[in-house]
Amino acid sequence: MTQDLISKKDLLEATGISYGQLYRWKRKNLIPEDWFIRKSTFTGQETFFPKDKILERIEKIQTLKDDLSLDDLASMFSPNIKELNLGSDDLLKRGIASQAVLSFFLENAKDLNPEKPFSVDQTLYLYILESMLESGNIQLDEGRLVLDVLEQHYPAVKQKDGVLLFLRKLGVSICLLVSSADDLFFDKGTKVVMQLSLLKMMEELKAKLM
Repeated sequence: MTQDLISKKDLLEATGISYGQLYRWKRKNLIPEDWFIRKSTFTGQETFFPKDKILERIEKIQTLKDDLSLDDLASMFSPNIKELNLGSDDLLKRGIASQAVLSFFLENAKDLNPEKPFSVDQTLYLYILESMLESGNIQLDEGRLVLDVLEQHYPAVKQKDGVLLFLRKLGVSICLLVSSADDLFFDKGTKVVMQLSLLKMMEELKAKLM
């Protein structure tokens, strides 16, 4: 799972954006500072980016910039939401979760008062569960494992580009939450069932809330 990089020169050619646009979007926090990776090459120092992440981010900016301001985009890409005031009915109406997954969440989530609005973290857990269960890649029993890992460890990685990994080996399911999946290696018998970027899931959630 080693990270594939793309040089700044190749990035500008591939996306058609200018040097000025790239650094303006960086200053507006549309592109994270830590995605600008300085490396030594035979011509000197050059800037590289995590290829998949930067190409996806620039495509999203180019798609949305005519409808949203750069400040709105920066807010959407930020891992932070100050607060929510949504209950179960609101989450159903906005397509955050189906009734079946919401019922599962209400039965299994810890520290949840169904009479009170969902917290930001709880809403994200629900949205992740909906995505994983709706995909058909995991079953309800495995959803409990995912929820348990999120509730225990998400606060430790929420400000990072964390990744949720769901693995299976010899019929045994394993769920991991890591701050980066760039340097994780598994034996051939381990199947990576799902790999979700928490920042990307938060972006999708915000898009549904906007």
